[in-house]
Amino acid sequence: MSQTNMAHQAAEQPLVNLTLNKWFSYSDEIFTPIDNIPDKALGLFCIAFAGDFEEKHITSIVNFLATHNQTVTAMCQYQPDLGLAPALCFYAQNADKTINPLALQEFSSTLDCQLVQIATPPNLYEPGLLVMDMDSTAITIECIDEIARLANVYNDVASVTALAMAGKLDFSESLYQRVAKLEGIEKSLIEELKNTLPLMPGIKILCQILKQHNWYLAIASGGFVPFAERVQELINLDEVHANVLEFEGDKLTGKVLGTIVDAQQKAVVLEAIQQKLGFKKAQTVAIGDGANDLVMMAKAGLGVAVHGKPKVVEQAQAAICEGSLLQLLYMLAIPLEKEPTL
Repeated sequence: MSQTNMAHQAAEQPLVNLTLNKWFSYSDEIFTPIDNIPDKALGLFCIAFAGDFEEKHITSIVNFLATHNQTVTAMCQYQPDLGLAPALCFYAQNADKTINPLALQEFSSTLDCQLVQIATPPNLYEPGLLVMDMDSTAITIECIDEIARLANVYNDVASVTALAMAGKLDFSESLYQRVAKLEGIEKSLIEELKNTLPLMPGIKILCQILKQHNWYLAIASGGFVPFAERVQELINLDEVHANVLEFEGDKLTGKVLGTIVDAQQKAVVLEAIQQKLGFKKAQTVAIGDGANDLVMMAKAGLGVAVHGKPKVVEQAQAAICEGSLLQLLYMLAIPLEKEPTL
């Protein structure tokens, strides 16, 4: 859906002085329309979303940014999809150092909203690449933990998973340890879990919208192929990369075959797909929740922690800390579609 159509169909706007997708200057609580559109190659964009915004929120955010030596030169209200409430974007033309996502999270909690800050935002309306983690990102569960639950070894496996996701244990070593505990599990249990995978809220519609705009979608997962292939079917992904479990007969051997999809391999996958498609880095996005996603996220034009651990939020470029993954659109659809002249 075009931004123009979305503006016409938008829900009642909480800030009636702000026309959707129109940029304004803001001074002394006065909004003044401006003709220029920010240059996405310069400055920083701070996005406030998932809140019920009033003018006092704008003042608070502008003042907060000022305490970090960021002067807001333009702002706008926009609504990337009718399934999302309008968001606010604050543009600081001369800023170049982003505020730590944990500091943004702490401040935004006082306003009952979420805040992210990004440079050179990707453009939803140009072809791009999204590479996502699977467990606790595209789906709400950690598959290996759920297999362990079915096999009555949940506590042993989940404790190791938690250490790995928090970055306190090497991922490959943790994977070998956990899979070893699954030796002898029936293949039928794997199939049972595969057929009941719970998708993360918002991921399906997000992928539908991205596909409509010619984005390429992939999973790079430290989980396992059967589950990744099922997610691929559910949300129409272009390709998946995950670990291969070894079976002997109809039972797990407790071993993993081939190259482990760890933090480095996830980054390799992202860069290989980017090169294959010929996309510029600014049009690549990576999302994940664990420490083993950070290398991949750093290689992308935009790396977003989703429902991530504090260490991951702190090191990511941006973070969605609660709510639907559809909110990723806020970072992809800032109204910058015209030639920048500001």
